[in-house]
Amino acid sequence: MNLNQHLQTQTNIKPFACDVCLKGFSQKSNLNQHLRTHTNEKPFSCDVCHKGFSQKSNLYRHLQTHTNEKPFSCGVCNKGLSQKSYLNLHLQTHTNEKPFSCDECHKGFSMNSNLNQHHRTHANEKPFSCDVCHKGFSQKSHLNQHLRTHTNEKPFSCDVCLKSFSWKGHLYRHLRTHTNEKPFSCDVCHKGFSQKGHLYRHLQTHTNEKPFSCDVCLEGFSKKSSLNHHLQTHTN
Repeated sequence: MNLNQHLQTQTNIKPFACDVCLKGFSQKSNLNQHLRTHTNEKPFSCDVCHKGFSQKSNLYRHLQTHTNEKPFSCGVCNKGLSQKSYLNLHLQTHTNEKPFSCDECHKGFSMNSNLNQHHRTHANEKPFSCDVCHKGFSQKSHLNQHLRTHTNEKPFSCDVCLKSFSWKGHLYRHLRTHTNEKPFSCDVCHKGFSQKGHLYRHLQTHTNEKPFSCDVCLEGFSKKSSLNHHLQTHTN
């Protein structure tokens, strides 16, 4: 950078303007980079997968996905990230910072992309459709998980008993059977549970809620298994 360019950055002078959107830039090189956002020109190409990029810096960051290079390390858990922006987002998982809030239900999110995905739950928007059964999903990751119900693919395997699962969340739940971890605790009696669903069913014992009703005699039950057992008294 020469002296004139340096002075322009310090004084905030922006003599180079975009002819399309009139945005100003202090350096001509920055203007040239910006113009590619309008022309969709991507002159920098990855030698591995041939994906194109409008800026050389974006190509360098992309190359780290092939080399698995992770130069940015979390000071809390030592997890490595390939990009500084990813590190900043990751740090929010430790601070529980959620700067992106839903205007409708005020639920907070650590990432703007997660908020955009959440908005689809209110609009009931499901842009990702299954080619087999045509079921729609609000997120592509949910579609990918659903496709395994058709292929019976189970890529997530337990290191202890080698049991496999189609969803990573199901594997995490299963691992608690080995570790006896019970992260979900009842606010009333402080009993711990390995799964959130088990906690919800337990809470019904305190509220006396009985959402499962017999179609024959209308008797209510707090558990579906109790209802199924009761139904046998009508068939005998």
